[in-house]
Amino acid sequence: METLNAAELLAALGHESRLAIFRLLIEAGPEGNNASAIGEHLGMAPATLSFHLSHLSRVGLIVGERESRFIHYSANYNTMDDLIAFLTRNCCQGTACLPKTAACDTTAKRRAHIARKP
Repeated sequence: METLNAAELLAALGHESRLAIFRLLIEAGPEGNNASAIGEHLGMAPATLSFHLSHLSRVGLIVGERESRFIHYSANYNTMDDLIAFLTRNCCQGTACLPKTAACDTTAKRRAHIARKP
C-alpha cells in the first residue's frame, strides 16, 4: 500500500459518522447490512448516510451491491487488512510491542478473533 492511499483511507475514517458506519459493517461480517438498517441503527438521516456511504465506497473501505431497489453494504476486508499491515509493518523493528495487534497479526487470526466475538 502506498502512503498516499493509506492517508486517504485514514482521512475517510477520521470522521465520527464514517468510523461508526465502518465499525458497524465490520461487526456485521461479510454479509454486511442494507442502508436503511445502518441508518436506523446509527440514527442517521438518509441523505447524510448516503453521503458517508458514498465516501467510504469511493475510497474502497466498503462495497455496495444492488439487490433489487436496495443497496447492501459490506466492509472491504482486503482493504482493511492492507491498511492494518501498512500501519504495523516493521513496528518497533520487529519487536513484539503491540500485544493486541500480535494477537491478530495475520488475516486468519483477525477473522477468527472477529468470529469469536459475541
